[in-house]
Amino acid sequence: MAVEKKLMSKKKPSFLVNEMLDAYLRNYNRNIKNAISYDDLLRFQGSVTVYDKNDEDTLWIRTYYSDADRNEIDNNLKKVYTMLHSDGNDDAIPFLNVDAIDYCTFGNSKPFRIKIRNILNDNFTYFYVKKADASRVYGLELEHILSPHNMNFLVYKNTLIEEHIAGIPGDDFIKDFLPHCTELEKSQIAKEFVKFKERCLVRLLGDMRSYNYVITPTHDFDHIIYKIRAIDFDQQSFEGNLKVYNLQFMKENFKMIEMVGKKLENSSIRQYKIEERSFMAKRMITAPRRTARLIKCMKADTISFPENVALLKKHLIQYVGDVKFKECENMGEILETILAFVKRNYLDISNKELF
Repeated sequence: MAVEKKLMSKKKPSFLVNEMLDAYLRNYNRNIKNAISYDDLLRFQGSVTVYDKNDEDTLWIRTYYSDADRNEIDNNLKKVYTMLHSDGNDDAIPFLNVDAIDYCTFGNSKPFRIKIRNILNDNFTYFYVKKADASRVYGLELEHILSPHNMNFLVYKNTLIEEHIAGIPGDDFIKDFLPHCTELEKSQIAKEFVKFKERCLVRLLGDMRSYNYVITPTHDFDHIIYKIRAIDFDQQSFEGNLKVYNLQFMKENFKMIEMVGKKLENSSIRQYKIEERSFMAKRMITAPRRTARLIKCMKADTISFPENVALLKKHLIQYVGDVKFKECENMGEILETILAFVKRNYLDISNKELF
């Protein structure tokens, strides 16, 4: 933990969703009414520890409620599920069952994980109920706009509801699956890791330790394609240390970084970084109003401390050599400057190095 203590500052606070961000969410159908709140789920009467298949503590506890509360909570959770995954129609509610409400005692967000099952065919899925932190909302929206992945989430007052992102947790993959991958698969994973690392760095998504992203294998003809997705957006544009946004400085990622060094030439690494920046630029160009409006919200918001902003500006000027960062007054303006560089660079077709 010594490495992380030097990189990460004191525990990040939760920032409220302000009126401007709330208006943005309403405009893009991210805001809902009459849903269950995070505080409602905190009324559980007791809990039992959830163990994995190896009888190890998962750091999740299974909650139980009084009969009166459980009936109301179950019905509201089913409604939330239909709003998250469908059109909110109540017709499907009689065929849904809330199998489990788990509470995580680890991490900043302390989420509830809801398991919903269709009683007609026993198919089930999960979604999460968390406190609505503005940092996390910005992180989810930036992921939706700038990454290859669509993000499905809703906000209700001080409550955030997130769709489950399927995949193998990065730490489990590195320990249990990576050693058994073929050399060709390792090369493909290395390529994806470079792209994922570049995306997180450019958009200032911090603390991507291996348990904060998942690896998703997809079978394609005679081989497997691996994709890497972030699952924790708590550290969006908060820290002042630039290294927090660079995956190679997290000790949990050292095996992945080592694999990249073995499998990829520097020229290939640079090419993959350019490809990822170009993709992000294309995404911004195809959704210009949404990108601009979100950045406008960030610029008018407070999602970090002044000392973090000052430190990040200093690191970026040292690393990039662009004095434009001196003019930035908050994290929104810093991110706007970075993304403008990426977009301008793509349009100029100069492929100048950013990081």
